[in-house]
Amino acid sequence: MVKRRRLETPSSDDLDRIEEQFRRETSGRPSVGPGIAPIAQVAADSAAQSPTEGAETRAIRAKAEADANRLREAQEQGLLMVELPTDQINEGAMIRDRMVMSEADMMELRQSIAASGLRLPIEVFEIETEEGQGPRYGLLSGYRRLHAVRALHELTEADKYARIRALIRPRAEADQAFVSMVEENEVREELSHFERGRIAVIAANQGAFANTEEAVNRLYATGSKAKRSKVRSFALIFEELGDMLRYPEALTEKRGLRLSSALRSGAETRLRQALSSRGPDDAEEEWALIEPVLQSYENAPRDPARGGRPKAKQPPQYGWLDDETLRTSSGITITRGRDGKAYVLRLEGAPMNNDLMELLMIEVRALLEK
Repeated sequence: MVKRRRLETPSSDDLDRIEEQFRRETSGRPSVGPGIAPIAQVAADSAAQSPTEGAETRAIRAKAEADANRLREAQEQGLLMVELPTDQINEGAMIRDRMVMSEADMMELRQSIAASGLRLPIEVFEIETEEGQGPRYGLLSGYRRLHAVRALHELTEADKYARIRALIRPRAEADQAFVSMVEENEVREELSHFERGRIAVIAANQGAFANTEEAVNRLYATGSKAKRSKVRSFALIFEELGDMLRYPEALTEKRGLRLSSALRSGAETRLRQALSSRGPDDAEEEWALIEPVLQSYENAPRDPARGGRPKAKQPPQYGWLDDETLRTSSGITITRGRDGKAYVLRLEGAPMNNDLMELLMIEVRALLEK
Protein backbone atom coordinates (compact mmCIF):
# COMPACT_ATOMS: atom_id res chain seq x y z
CA MET A 1 0.00 0.00 0.00
CA VAL A 2 1.37 3.33 -1.13
CA LYS A 3 1.81 5.74 1.64
CA ARG A 4 0.13 9.06 1.01
CA ARG A 5 2.17 12.23 1.32
CA ARG A 6 0.80 14.86 3.63
CA LEU A 7 0.41 18.37 2.06
CA GLU A 8 1.88 21.15 4.03
CA THR A 9 1.19 24.84 3.78
CA PRO A 10 4.24 26.68 2.28
CA SER A 11 5.99 28.97 4.63
CA SER A 12 6.76 32.62 3.98
CA ASP A 13 10.32 31.71 2.96
CA ASP A 14 9.00 29.21 0.42
CA LEU A 15 6.69 31.83 -1.14
CA ASP A 16 9.56 34.37 -1.38
CA ARG A 17 11.76 31.76 -3.05
CA ILE A 18 9.05 30.83 -5.63
CA GLU A 19 8.40 34.49 -6.48
CA GLU A 20 12.12 35.18 -6.92
CA GLN A 21 12.45 32.20 -9.26
CA PHE A 22 9.46 33.42 -11.38
CA ARG A 23 11.06 36.89 -11.73
CA ARG A 24 14.30 35.38 -13.03
CA GLU A 25 12.43 33.26 -15.64
CA THR A 26 10.35 36.18 -16.97
CA SER A 27 12.93 38.94 -16.80
CA GLY A 28 13.35 39.10 -20.71
CA ARG A 29 9.62 39.46 -21.48
CA PRO A 30 7.66 42.72 -21.70
CA SER A 31 6.40 43.78 -18.35
CA VAL A 32 2.73 43.32 -17.76
CA GLY A 33 0.52 44.70 -15.14
CA PRO A 34 -0.40 42.61 -12.13
CA GLY A 35 -3.08 40.08 -12.90
CA ILE A 36 -2.97 40.63 -16.73
CA ALA A 37 -1.94 37.88 -19.15
CA PRO A 38 0.77 38.86 -21.72
CA ILE A 39 -1.57 38.39 -24.76
CA ALA A 40 -4.11 40.67 -23.15
CA GLN A 41 -1.42 43.27 -22.57
CA VAL A 42 -0.40 43.16 -26.30
CA ALA A 43 -4.00 43.69 -27.37
CA ALA A 44 -4.33 46.59 -24.96
CA ASP A 45 -1.15 48.21 -26.28
CA SER A 46 -2.36 47.92 -29.92
CA ALA A 47 -5.70 49.46 -29.08
CA ALA A 48 -3.96 52.29 -27.24
CA GLN A 49 -1.79 53.06 -30.28
CA SER A 50 -4.78 53.15 -32.74
CA PRO A 51 -6.31 56.61 -33.06
CA THR A 52 -9.78 56.92 -31.74
CA GLU A 53 -12.28 57.57 -34.64
CA GLY A 54 -15.20 59.73 -33.72
CA ALA A 55 -18.66 59.78 -35.31
CA GLU A 56 -17.81 62.83 -37.44
CA THR A 57 -14.68 61.18 -38.86
CA ARG A 58 -16.61 58.00 -39.69
CA ALA A 59 -19.28 60.05 -41.48
CA ILE A 60 -16.65 61.86 -43.58
CA ARG A 61 -14.99 58.58 -44.51
CA ALA A 62 -18.32 56.99 -45.48
CA LYS A 63 -19.22 59.99 -47.68
CA ALA A 64 -15.84 59.84 -49.43
CA GLU A 65 -16.32 56.14 -50.19
CA ALA A 66 -19.85 56.78 -51.53
CA ASP A 67 -18.61 59.64 -53.73
CA ALA A 68 -15.85 57.42 -55.12
CA ASN A 69 -18.38 54.70 -55.95
CA ARG A 70 -20.69 57.20 -57.71
CA LEU A 71 -17.75 58.61 -59.69
CA ARG A 72 -16.72 55.12 -60.79
CA GLU A 73 -20.28 54.25 -61.83
CA ALA A 74 -20.65 57.53 -63.77
CA GLN A 75 -17.40 56.83 -65.60
CA GLU A 76 -18.48 53.28 -66.49
CA GLN A 77 -21.83 54.58 -67.83
CA GLY A 78 -20.25 57.35 -69.90
CA LEU A 79 -21.72 60.17 -67.81
CA LEU A 80 -18.43 61.74 -66.73
CA MET A 81 -17.35 64.82 -68.69
CA VAL A 82 -13.65 65.13 -69.46
CA GLU A 83 -11.43 67.34 -71.61
CA LEU A 84 -9.64 65.54 -74.42
CA PRO A 85 -6.96 66.77 -76.86
CA THR A 86 -8.63 67.17 -80.25
CA ASP A 87 -5.73 65.37 -81.95
CA GLN A 88 -6.63 62.18 -80.05
CA ILE A 89 -10.09 62.06 -81.64
CA ASN A 90 -10.70 60.24 -84.91
CA GLU A 91 -13.81 61.70 -86.54
CA GLY A 92 -13.58 59.09 -89.30
CA ALA A 93 -13.99 56.11 -86.99
CA MET A 94 -17.59 55.93 -88.24
CA ILE A 95 -19.06 56.81 -91.64
CA ARG A 96 -21.03 59.99 -91.06
CA ASP A 97 -24.58 60.54 -92.25
CA ARG A 98 -23.92 64.24 -92.80
CA MET A 99 -22.56 64.79 -96.33
CA VAL A 100 -22.53 68.58 -96.59
CA MET A 101 -21.69 71.23 -93.99
CA SER A 102 -22.79 74.75 -94.84
CA GLU A 103 -19.92 77.21 -94.49
CA ALA A 104 -22.33 79.87 -93.24
CA ASP A 105 -23.59 77.50 -90.52
CA MET A 106 -20.05 76.53 -89.57
CA MET A 107 -19.04 80.20 -89.30
CA GLU A 108 -22.00 80.84 -87.01
CA LEU A 109 -21.05 77.84 -84.86
CA ARG A 110 -17.41 78.98 -84.58
CA GLN A 111 -18.51 82.46 -83.52
CA SER A 112 -20.87 81.00 -80.92
CA ILE A 113 -18.15 78.80 -79.41
CA ALA A 114 -15.67 81.70 -79.39
CA ALA A 115 -18.17 83.95 -77.61
CA SER A 116 -19.83 81.53 -75.16
CA GLY A 117 -17.71 78.41 -75.17
CA LEU A 118 -18.81 74.89 -76.07
CA ARG A 119 -22.19 74.44 -74.44
CA LEU A 120 -22.69 70.81 -75.38
CA PRO A 121 -19.92 68.18 -75.13
CA ILE A 122 -19.16 65.79 -77.94
CA GLU A 123 -19.50 62.02 -77.46
CA VAL A 124 -16.66 59.59 -78.10
CA PHE A 125 -15.73 55.96 -77.47
CA GLU A 126 -12.28 54.58 -76.72
CA ILE A 127 -10.44 52.92 -79.61
CA GLU A 128 -8.14 49.98 -79.06
CA THR A 129 -4.50 50.96 -79.62
CA GLU A 130 -1.21 49.13 -79.79
CA GLU A 131 0.95 48.84 -76.70
CA GLY A 132 2.87 52.03 -75.99
CA GLN A 133 0.50 54.30 -77.88
CA GLY A 134 -1.53 56.94 -76.12
CA PRO A 135 -5.32 56.79 -75.82
CA ARG A 136 -7.39 57.31 -78.96
CA TYR A 137 -11.09 57.99 -79.29
CA GLY A 138 -13.64 57.54 -82.06
CA LEU A 139 -16.29 60.21 -82.58
CA LEU A 140 -19.90 59.22 -81.93
CA SER A 141 -21.58 62.62 -82.09
CA GLY A 142 -20.47 66.23 -82.39
CA TYR A 143 -18.87 66.17 -85.86
CA ARG A 144 -19.58 69.87 -86.54
CA ARG A 145 -18.56 70.95 -83.03
CA LEU A 146 -15.25 69.12 -83.29
CA HIS A 147 -14.49 70.73 -86.66
CA ALA A 148 -15.44 74.16 -85.32
CA VAL A 149 -13.10 73.85 -82.31
CA ARG A 150 -10.26 72.62 -84.51
CA ALA A 151 -10.79 75.56 -86.87
CA LEU A 152 -10.67 77.99 -83.94
CA HIS A 153 -7.39 76.43 -82.80
CA GLU A 154 -5.91 76.89 -86.28
CA LEU A 155 -7.06 80.51 -86.39
CA THR A 156 -6.07 81.59 -82.87
CA GLU A 157 -3.50 78.97 -81.75
CA ALA A 158 -5.06 79.35 -78.31
CA ASP A 159 -4.43 76.43 -75.94
CA LYS A 160 -8.07 76.34 -74.85
CA TYR A 161 -9.08 75.20 -78.33
CA ALA A 162 -6.55 72.36 -78.35
CA ARG A 163 -8.90 70.40 -76.07
CA ILE A 164 -12.62 69.77 -76.17
CA ARG A 165 -15.15 68.69 -73.57
CA ALA A 166 -16.37 65.16 -74.19
CA LEU A 167 -18.35 62.29 -72.72
CA ILE A 168 -16.60 58.94 -73.07
CA ARG A 169 -19.38 56.51 -73.83
CA PRO A 170 -19.04 52.74 -73.39
CA ARG A 171 -17.95 51.09 -76.62
CA ALA A 172 -21.31 50.41 -78.22
CA GLU A 173 -22.24 47.80 -80.79
CA ALA A 174 -22.09 49.14 -84.33
CA ASP A 175 -25.85 49.22 -84.81
CA GLN A 176 -26.45 51.28 -81.67
CA ALA A 177 -23.65 53.66 -82.62
CA PHE A 178 -25.29 54.37 -85.96
CA VAL A 179 -28.68 54.82 -84.28
CA SER A 180 -27.20 57.32 -81.81
CA MET A 181 -25.59 59.33 -84.60
CA VAL A 182 -28.79 59.47 -86.66
CA GLU A 183 -30.89 60.42 -83.63
CA GLU A 184 -28.57 63.34 -82.85
CA ASN A 185 -28.68 64.76 -86.36
CA GLU A 186 -32.42 64.22 -86.70
CA VAL A 187 -32.94 66.32 -83.57
CA ARG A 188 -30.31 69.05 -84.13
CA GLU A 189 -30.21 69.42 -87.89
CA GLU A 190 -32.49 68.06 -90.58
CA LEU A 191 -30.88 65.51 -92.84
CA SER A 192 -31.62 65.46 -96.55
CA HIS A 193 -33.60 62.53 -97.91
CA PHE A 194 -30.54 61.26 -99.77
CA GLU A 195 -28.37 61.43 -96.63
CA ARG A 196 -30.89 59.28 -94.75
CA GLY A 197 -30.93 56.65 -97.47
CA ARG A 198 -27.15 56.75 -97.85
CA ILE A 199 -26.37 56.07 -94.19
CA ALA A 200 -28.86 53.17 -94.12
CA VAL A 201 -27.06 51.49 -97.03
CA ILE A 202 -23.60 52.13 -95.56
CA ALA A 203 -24.61 50.83 -92.13
CA ALA A 204 -25.92 47.63 -93.71
CA ASN A 205 -22.81 47.22 -95.89
CA GLN A 206 -20.57 47.58 -92.83
CA GLY A 207 -22.39 44.72 -91.13
CA ALA A 208 -24.17 46.79 -88.49
CA PHE A 209 -27.51 45.48 -89.81
CA ALA A 210 -28.52 42.40 -91.79
CA ASN A 211 -29.68 44.41 -94.80
CA THR A 212 -30.87 47.86 -95.85
CA GLU A 213 -34.45 47.08 -94.89
CA GLU A 214 -33.44 46.33 -91.29
CA ALA A 215 -31.15 49.37 -91.23
CA VAL A 216 -34.02 51.69 -92.20
CA ASN A 217 -36.37 50.13 -89.67
CA ARG A 218 -33.83 50.40 -86.84
CA LEU A 219 -32.32 53.79 -87.66
CA TYR A 220 -35.70 55.45 -88.13
CA ALA A 221 -37.76 53.35 -85.76
CA THR A 222 -39.57 56.41 -84.38
CA GLY A 223 -40.46 57.71 -87.84
CA SER A 224 -43.76 57.06 -89.57
CA LYS A 225 -44.25 54.23 -92.04
CA ALA A 226 -44.38 56.79 -94.86
CA LYS A 227 -41.05 58.29 -93.78
CA ARG A 228 -39.33 54.90 -93.73
CA SER A 229 -40.74 54.17 -97.19
CA LYS A 230 -39.18 57.40 -98.50
CA VAL A 231 -35.86 56.54 -96.88
CA ARG A 232 -35.89 53.17 -98.65
CA SER A 233 -36.56 54.93 -101.96
CA PHE A 234 -33.54 57.20 -101.54
CA ALA A 235 -31.47 54.24 -100.32
CA LEU A 236 -32.18 52.60 -103.70
CA ILE A 237 -30.98 55.75 -105.48
CA PHE A 238 -27.71 55.65 -103.52
CA GLU A 239 -27.22 51.94 -104.21
CA GLU A 240 -27.72 52.19 -107.99
CA LEU A 241 -26.66 55.76 -108.84
CA GLY A 242 -24.65 56.98 -105.85
CA ASP A 243 -21.39 56.90 -107.82
CA MET A 244 -22.89 58.85 -110.73
CA LEU A 245 -24.83 61.67 -109.08
CA ARG A 246 -22.89 64.87 -108.41
CA TYR A 247 -25.66 66.76 -106.60
CA PRO A 248 -27.69 64.05 -104.87
CA GLU A 249 -28.40 66.13 -101.75
CA ALA A 250 -30.33 68.59 -103.96
CA LEU A 251 -32.92 65.96 -104.89
CA THR A 252 -36.32 67.00 -103.61
CA GLU A 253 -38.72 64.45 -102.22
CA LYS A 254 -40.86 64.49 -105.37
CA ARG A 255 -37.90 64.10 -107.73
CA GLY A 256 -36.35 61.37 -105.61
CA LEU A 257 -39.55 59.33 -105.57
CA ARG A 258 -39.86 59.63 -109.36
CA LEU A 259 -36.26 58.54 -109.75
CA SER A 260 -36.59 55.55 -107.42
CA SER A 261 -39.78 54.47 -109.21
CA ALA A 262 -37.93 54.44 -112.55
CA LEU A 263 -35.08 52.48 -111.00
CA ARG A 264 -37.53 49.83 -109.79
CA SER A 265 -38.78 49.61 -113.37
CA GLY A 266 -35.28 48.82 -114.62
CA ALA A 267 -34.07 52.27 -115.71
CA GLU A 268 -30.60 52.03 -114.15
CA THR A 269 -28.72 51.39 -117.39
CA ARG A 270 -30.37 54.25 -119.28
CA LEU A 271 -29.95 56.63 -116.36
CA ARG A 272 -26.26 55.82 -116.09
CA GLN A 273 -25.85 56.40 -119.82
CA ALA A 274 -27.63 59.74 -119.56
CA LEU A 275 -25.53 60.87 -116.58
CA SER A 276 -22.28 59.84 -118.26
CA SER A 277 -23.03 61.81 -121.44
CA ARG A 278 -21.69 65.04 -119.95
CA GLY A 279 -20.76 66.51 -116.58
CA PRO A 280 -23.45 68.86 -115.23
CA ASP A 281 -22.40 72.18 -113.67
CA ASP A 282 -25.23 72.29 -111.14
CA ALA A 283 -28.16 70.33 -109.76
CA GLU A 284 -30.65 71.59 -112.36
CA GLU A 285 -28.43 70.52 -115.24
CA GLU A 286 -28.08 67.12 -113.67
CA TRP A 287 -31.84 66.80 -113.35
CA ALA A 288 -32.23 67.85 -116.99
CA LEU A 289 -30.22 64.75 -117.93
CA ILE A 290 -32.36 62.50 -115.75
CA GLU A 291 -35.88 63.71 -116.48
CA PRO A 292 -36.24 62.54 -120.13
CA VAL A 293 -35.45 58.99 -119.06
CA LEU A 294 -38.02 59.19 -116.26
CA GLN A 295 -40.67 60.50 -118.63
CA SER A 296 -40.18 57.58 -121.02
CA TYR A 297 -40.80 55.15 -118.16
CA GLU A 298 -43.69 57.09 -116.74
CA ASN A 299 -45.43 57.15 -120.12
CA ALA A 300 -44.96 53.41 -120.66
CA PRO A 301 -48.00 51.12 -120.12
CA ARG A 302 -48.27 50.25 -116.45
CA ASP A 303 -47.93 46.65 -115.34
CA PRO A 304 -51.24 45.81 -113.54
CA ALA A 305 -49.38 43.32 -111.33
CA ARG A 306 -47.61 46.20 -109.60
CA GLY A 307 -50.86 47.36 -108.01
CA GLY A 308 -51.26 50.89 -106.73
CA ARG A 309 -53.97 53.46 -107.24
CA PRO A 310 -55.52 53.24 -110.73
CA LYS A 311 -54.89 56.22 -112.94
CA ALA A 312 -56.91 57.66 -115.74
CA LYS A 313 -56.13 55.90 -118.99
CA GLN A 314 -53.73 57.76 -121.23
CA PRO A 315 -53.81 57.24 -124.97
CA PRO A 316 -50.84 55.06 -125.96
CA GLN A 317 -47.89 56.90 -127.46
CA TYR A 318 -46.12 55.37 -130.43
CA GLY A 319 -43.21 56.43 -132.53
CA TRP A 320 -40.19 58.34 -131.29
CA LEU A 321 -40.60 59.32 -127.64
CA ASP A 322 -37.26 61.12 -127.57
CA ASP A 323 -34.00 61.09 -129.50
CA GLU A 324 -33.08 57.63 -128.22
CA THR A 325 -36.40 55.87 -127.60
CA LEU A 326 -38.83 54.39 -130.13
CA ARG A 327 -42.08 52.60 -129.28
CA THR A 328 -43.79 50.34 -131.78
CA SER A 329 -47.53 49.91 -132.12
CA SER A 330 -47.12 46.35 -130.80
CA GLY A 331 -45.93 47.73 -127.46
CA ILE A 332 -42.19 47.11 -127.82
CA THR A 333 -39.89 49.93 -126.71
CA ILE A 334 -36.52 50.17 -128.47
CA THR A 335 -33.81 52.27 -126.83
CA ARG A 336 -30.44 52.99 -128.39
CA GLY A 337 -27.28 53.98 -126.59
CA ARG A 338 -23.49 53.83 -126.48
CA ASP A 339 -21.24 51.73 -124.29
CA GLY A 340 -17.74 52.91 -125.03
CA LYS A 341 -17.15 52.15 -128.71
CA ALA A 342 -20.11 49.78 -128.88
CA TYR A 343 -23.67 50.61 -129.89
CA VAL A 344 -26.45 49.12 -127.78
CA LEU A 345 -30.11 48.43 -128.57
CA ARG A 346 -32.43 47.61 -125.66
CA LEU A 347 -35.78 45.99 -126.47
CA GLU A 348 -38.52 45.86 -123.86
CA GLY A 349 -42.18 45.01 -123.85
CA ALA A 350 -44.65 42.18 -123.33
CA PRO A 351 -44.47 40.88 -126.95
CA MET A 352 -40.74 40.22 -126.65
CA ASN A 353 -39.82 36.52 -126.38
CA ASN A 354 -37.09 34.15 -127.54
CA ASP A 355 -38.75 33.36 -130.87
CA LEU A 356 -39.14 37.01 -131.77
CA MET A 357 -35.55 37.66 -130.74
CA GLU A 358 -34.36 34.90 -133.09
CA LEU A 359 -36.26 36.48 -136.00
CA LEU A 360 -34.80 39.89 -135.20
CA MET A 361 -31.28 38.49 -135.19
CA ILE A 362 -31.87 36.98 -138.66
CA GLU A 363 -33.23 40.28 -139.98
CA VAL A 364 -30.34 42.26 -138.47
CA ARG A 365 -27.82 39.85 -139.97
CA ALA A 366 -29.43 40.12 -143.41
CA LEU A 367 -29.43 43.91 -143.16
CA LEU A 368 -25.80 44.11 -142.14
CA GLU A 369 -24.56 41.66 -144.81
CA LYS A 370 -26.05 43.59 -147.72
